[in-house]
Amino acid sequence: MAQFDLKKKKKFGELAVDFGFMTEDQKTTLLARKNISSRMLGQLCVEEGLINDEQLAQLIAEQFSCKYARIDSMNEPELLKLLSIDFIVKNRVVPFSFSENHLIFAVADPIDYFRVIEDIEILLQYDFSFVIVSEKKIGKFIQKLDTSRDLTSVSEEMRLSVVKKSDQGDYEISFEKVDSEESPVVKLVDSTILDAINKMASDIHFEGTAQGLIIRYRINGMLHQITDPLDMGNMNPVISRLKVMSELDISEKRIPQDGRFKLKIKERFIDFRISVLPAIFGEDAVIRILDQQRMVPEKGELDLGGMGLNKKELFRLRRQIKAPYGMFLMTGPTGSGKTTTLYRALSEVKTSDTKIITIEDPVEYQLEGITQIPVNEKKGLTFSSGLRSVLRHDPDKILVGEIRDRETAQIALQSALTGHLVFTTVHANSSFEVINRFIHMGIEPYNLVSALNCIIAQRLIRVLCDCKIQKKISAEILVEAGLNPEKFRSIIHYDAYGCENCNGTGYKGRKAIIEHVELDGDLREMFIKRLSTSVLTKYARGKGVVFLRDAAINEVIKGTTTLEEANRVTFINQEG
Repeated sequence: MAQFDLKKKKKFGELAVDFGFMTEDQKTTLLARKNISSRMLGQLCVEEGLINDEQLAQLIAEQFSCKYARIDSMNEPELLKLLSIDFIVKNRVVPFSFSENHLIFAVADPIDYFRVIEDIEILLQYDFSFVIVSEKKIGKFIQKLDTSRDLTSVSEEMRLSVVKKSDQGDYEISFEKVDSEESPVVKLVDSTILDAINKMASDIHFEGTAQGLIIRYRINGMLHQITDPLDMGNMNPVISRLKVMSELDISEKRIPQDGRFKLKIKERFIDFRISVLPAIFGEDAVIRILDQQRMVPEKGELDLGGMGLNKKELFRLRRQIKAPYGMFLMTGPTGSGKTTTLYRALSEVKTSDTKIITIEDPVEYQLEGITQIPVNEKKGLTFSSGLRSVLRHDPDKILVGEIRDRETAQIALQSALTGHLVFTTVHANSSFEVINRFIHMGIEPYNLVSALNCIIAQRLIRVLCDCKIQKKISAEILVEAGLNPEKFRSIIHYDAYGCENCNGTGYKGRKAIIEHVELDGDLREMFIKRLSTSVLTKYARGKGVVFLRDAAINEVIKGTTTLEEANRVTFINQEG
């Protein structure tokens, strides 16, 4: 075993200057801050935005004369079986690669490796060395590994603790005690929730069928069945367990019920919304997972630039969010990423001299420097009542999570007309259908268009994994998709394949596509006259508006997604 000579350790600040990550003046300033705060210089560099986590790992490797690697380049998952998951999690050492009887470990800190090397020598009969990887990335890797337990092997010790709100508004942790006969059901529910969080699912579906109880996850907008059908005898106990967790009426099985619960998992809180619906095979349940830690990117990453839009569209969006007053309106179905985009916008306009207040149901992101209010209809705090109070707190900008009724719409529009910039959403299928949606709420078109600055329709489209393969598309398929075969014949099309990185789906994540309609005088007049959608579309296209279908096809042309995915997300346009 090689000994580690700390005397040969190079100075971090000097290396950062040599690598061009900072100047001498910046180094001097950060060293002064380091002495005052007693914090690591590398962490201060990351916080100041001088380096990212991968560059920090490179500097640490150079500092200790070690090799650097990226943890996501590990392609031998079978090596993880060499050590127990508990050992890897506890000691933060990950078997990384193996060749010719030599095993290489990935660590974020060399000290972690040398602290346990003697234990590893007892467990494994190989030669060893190590590489330095990103501390943030290896943390996420180990967390994922820790929670990726087989659904059938979850122990009673992994039972989740349900967090309930007291009358004083404090959070209390209480452990549900069950009889030994009920423990398999508790085990099933808890392990399913853990597994869904690990797979980054947005929803869990418990469905009764003729074949049995089926459990499905919604991942990247698509449903995936994760087990074979279970015995229907488990159905009622599972639903009862979920009702107990969300404080619903266990005896009521004839009407729909909605509830919420919060779990403490790995020292963090995760919110869940549940809906129970009577069906022919019993009650079905759907759980929406609201994992704030997963949804909120690192500092500096939550902005409109992270949406992957082209420069022209990004410029238009940024111009709208900096307007002095008016309404910035987003539309689309549930789960289309509207809230995420609005938070990106708020992150860009947030400054120390402005006050931003949001009212949401629920608060899905927690942003520093912004006052956020969760709707609580049981306590009488609705969007409309909360919005009235918000206006008395003299905000510059307001986020209304969703406009659902006439009263909320009127207050939001009045706010936009009286000097506030209002960010909000409404459910509609397209940008132009928003007007009819408000008319159905009893809002006059003139009042609406006077306040509206823009309407943005959004969808989320799945992004192909790196394992994608080329695919030939016939002229017939192109015609069916409303595309010109001559124009699109030369385009390289791709198809989803599937690998370990994408869990065999062929897709890795989703990105937003938008339809951004800016309102000018002519378009406002058209809305007031209630002209047909075809007339509005022709005018907007002439003004350079890229509609959702065109945005989706552009992603196909770039090789980001498949034609099938574009057809799934957007309507086929036969107008060419």
